[in-house]
Amino acid sequence: MDKFEILAELVINRRSIKQAVLNGKKIEDQQVRELLALGSWAPTHGFTEPWRFVVYSGEAVKEFCHQQAELYKQTTPPEKFNAGKYEKQQHNGDKVSHLVAVYMERGGNPNITSLEEICATAAAVQNILLGAEALGIAVLWSTGGNVMQPAMKTYLGLKEEDIVIGVLFMGYTDEPARQGRRTPIEDKIKWIEAM
Repeated sequence: MDKFEILAELVINRRSIKQAVLNGKKIEDQQVRELLALGSWAPTHGFTEPWRFVVYSGEAVKEFCHQQAELYKQTTPPEKFNAGKYEKQQHNGDKVSHLVAVYMERGGNPNITSLEEICATAAAVQNILLGAEALGIAVLWSTGGNVMQPAMKTYLGLKEEDIVIGVLFMGYTDEPARQGRRTPIEDKIKWIEAM
């Protein structure tokens, strides 16, 4: 297999795997470090490298999820509070090996836009996801729950201009990957040729 075929296989086979189907098996910390190092090879304008990772492992994963459930309870008006959602958040980490909060740390260069920094951080996440696929590690990139709420920025101790990109739930699963849904690429391309 040539390099393109290997990459294509990783990209095409990568799937988001929900926490509920993880089996509780632990990932070696060194493998998580290697995945984050892959993230650091993402393209970045002006070499700002805006991606930042907060890694939770062991019991800290469950504690993070319990704290997030409590944050949800504290920041949700009583008429919008959903006990099922609260309970689900309490147990999101039960079978998760590692949890990585990913955020964009805004640099001081006014010539580099926030959007460029967000895109660079998202590219870092994609590198991590592809590396995880190569290692047989299941990952869910989550933006649900409190992830995109102001309370998460406060929880992580971020500055106002920093932006949370998501939380990566990592582990292993015994479940086969489901086939992805994709519309034909032709539906998404406008090809213009010079006359």
